[in-house]
Amino acid sequence: MTGPAAMPAHPAIAPADITGLLLAGGRGSRMGGVDKGLQNFNGVPLALHAVLRLGAQVGQMLINANRNLAAYEAFGVPVLTDSLADYPGPLAGFLTGFENCETPFLLTVPCDTPRFPTDLAARLAEALEAENAEIAMVTAPDIEGGAAPVLRPQPVFCLLRTHLHESLMRFTEGGGRKVQAWTAQHRTVFVPFDRPGDAPDAFFNANTLAELQALENR
Repeated sequence: MTGPAAMPAHPAIAPADITGLLLAGGRGSRMGGVDKGLQNFNGVPLALHAVLRLGAQVGQMLINANRNLAAYEAFGVPVLTDSLADYPGPLAGFLTGFENCETPFLLTVPCDTPRFPTDLAARLAEALEAENAEIAMVTAPDIEGGAAPVLRPQPVFCLLRTHLHESLMRFTEGGGRKVQAWTAQHRTVFVPFDRPGDAPDAFFNANTLAELQALENR
């Protein structure tokens, strides 16, 4: 008599249980005030690169934007504006995502990092479940300055359990604006993206038009 058949491998969290949120709601102040997500990268808007890249990893997508809404809506994804006034930063986007998320998990990415890994969701989900954490945050090599790379947190690349909505409401209502000040209140696992084969510049973000040009030329 043979033993039971081997069970097929299942992802730690099903992609259908994750909503992806693209954060494109900033002022773009370091890019001269232009709408960063609509700047072209290899002929395609930065935000659309991210929507396509993340959309392949999750069940549904949302975009957080505060201007040029019709341009973002043309990407075919629901567009949500901040519920907090005056461009208060990424946590306002997180909060908006929570308010509109219908899945148990929310995965946030910024609009200015078009080469983030295609296994981002899977690796964050694996770590979140393995550590029974509430938040999984990317750490990635900092390759600036020519020194040996150091792993640094990438606080806008977060997989979040959506039961954290109430906690974030309290934090922002109290004036809190720093992502890591809020995530430090919860069980957070830091997930290194420095395996062999990982692109060292996968999390390089283009804050200026010159950096965007440099990223295109790599």
